[in-house]
Amino acid sequence: MWIFLAVVSALCLGVYDIFKKLSLNGNNVLTVLFFNTLFGALLMSPVIVDGLINGRMGLGETTIGHFHIVIKSFIVLSSWLCGYFGLKHLPLTIAGPINATRPVMVLIGAMLIFGERLNLLQWGGVILGISSLYLISRIGSKEGISIKHNRWLWLSFGAMVMGAVSGLYDKYLLRQYDPLEVQAWYSFYQFVIMGITIAIIKRVKCDTTPFQWRWTILCISLFLTIADIAYFYSLSLEDSLIAVVSMIRRGSVIVSFIFGVIILQEKNVKMKIIDLFILLIGLVLLVFGSQ
Repeated sequence: MWIFLAVVSALCLGVYDIFKKLSLNGNNVLTVLFFNTLFGALLMSPVIVDGLINGRMGLGETTIGHFHIVIKSFIVLSSWLCGYFGLKHLPLTIAGPINATRPVMVLIGAMLIFGERLNLLQWGGVILGISSLYLISRIGSKEGISIKHNRWLWLSFGAMVMGAVSGLYDKYLLRQYDPLEVQAWYSFYQFVIMGITIAIIKRVKCDTTPFQWRWTILCISLFLTIADIAYFYSLSLEDSLIAVVSMIRRGSVIVSFIFGVIILQEKNVKMKIIDLFILLIGLVLLVFGSQ
């Protein structure tokens, strides 16, 4: 059952990336992100409302618990903000694989922060993951995307790093708080933060890119919420293996990659398939090394 839920999560994440790309093309990034946080907060609001009705503020009933979630909200928003700008301006077949290398960064972070030691298979996965990033930079240069001068590429790298930071922070949070409460409250705080940000930006009039409403914007939040619920529920089952679940979730890149190749008809397909193959082998090594 937990493997099925992990697959559902991966498929939803892949579709989530597709809807992000369709929503962001030629659109105002900050407003799209604001609506994403709004719909995400609404979808998770029953968890908060149920707690408040029963006299619970959740997250251990402490101020520090909510402070921890506010920190997570800033981390995730930073990742999303960088990732949204990167995805808007980069081919899906480049942005997707960059994001999929996140487990490699999480493993390196766990080694540096938590003192975890990597075995031979894990080192192999890390090396292949880094090789994949290098190959992405080479492919990008063929498409006029310079790793030295293209800020969108660097923003995508930044999104991947901040996503890894979020994953490491989750390792701390989920030891203390209920997963659904974490998801619900950080969705709420993200909406509040983005609401304040949008109000400030509109007041100073520093963002002139027009916003166009598209129904794909609603689908971003819908598929992300389903993906996260399936992910958390999968991890809650007794026999689940977090390393395998994480690997399956990263397989979402296959869904967005196929869409980029077939529907968007992006370039340099053969080299990108080789890069994706290297990345997937690296992720498989990480899974077996983490058993």
